[in-house]
Amino acid sequence: MAGHSKWANIKHRKGAQDAKRAKMFTKVLREINIAVRQGGPDPESNPALRRAIANARGVNMPKDNIQRAIKKASGKDAENYQEVTFEGYGPYGIAFIIETATDNTNRTVGIIRSIFNKNGGELGKTGSLEYVFDRKGVFTIEKEKTAGMDPEELEMELIDGGAEDIETDDEFITVYTDYKDFGLMASKLEELGIEVKNAGLQRIPKTTKTLPLDQAEKILKLAEKFEDEDDVQNVYHNLELTDELMEKLNL
Repeated sequence: MAGHSKWANIKHRKGAQDAKRAKMFTKVLREINIAVRQGGPDPESNPALRRAIANARGVNMPKDNIQRAIKKASGKDAENYQEVTFEGYGPYGIAFIIETATDNTNRTVGIIRSIFNKNGGELGKTGSLEYVFDRKGVFTIEKEKTAGMDPEELEMELIDGGAEDIETDDEFITVYTDYKDFGLMASKLEELGIEVKNAGLQRIPKTTKTLPLDQAEKILKLAEKFEDEDDVQNVYHNLELTDELMEKLNL
């Protein structure tokens, strides 16, 4: 899994650079909506809601906004968002999985298919590309939030919490778990008093594909087109993010 931290964290750096705060708020609000409707408004008994609240805090959503979103999702007139996943190939044989939260599946299918078709790709059948990715719990922690903690002791605590892999760069600590251990790690980080920038179940490519720089840029532009859609929550692909590509994009 080495090297995947830059793949997992690209959205955080890019989100800040592009000032897409409103878009991030929309995604988190839909995540809260789905979590509340599926598991109730009490975060103590609803792990998905705890995760959504942590993600809301990670994008600096005001506490009042979070509470209003929970209350709204609990009401009888709450918007009915559903999680729908799409799979397909972009150009150059790059696999994509797009997770959406939508109140109109037909609309979203049309949008996703159109983006694929207009950019040299093709929408596939549900489940056709699951084999390309592993589902992992991924926790992104700002390195400064662990200042003062002994690195070796922290690593042992994280392993005790189910960490399969821990990657560190200048800004972030990225912790990977088996998807079944997501709740265990969330509890461990809470016990340690470590604030999480972002947490969720992500799809990590089992193997990646390296492309020439010009082709790789086209893939990332396609990923952006998906991400710019309000219905889209997460976009995953198996493009190798080479150092050369990251440097050119200033990421």
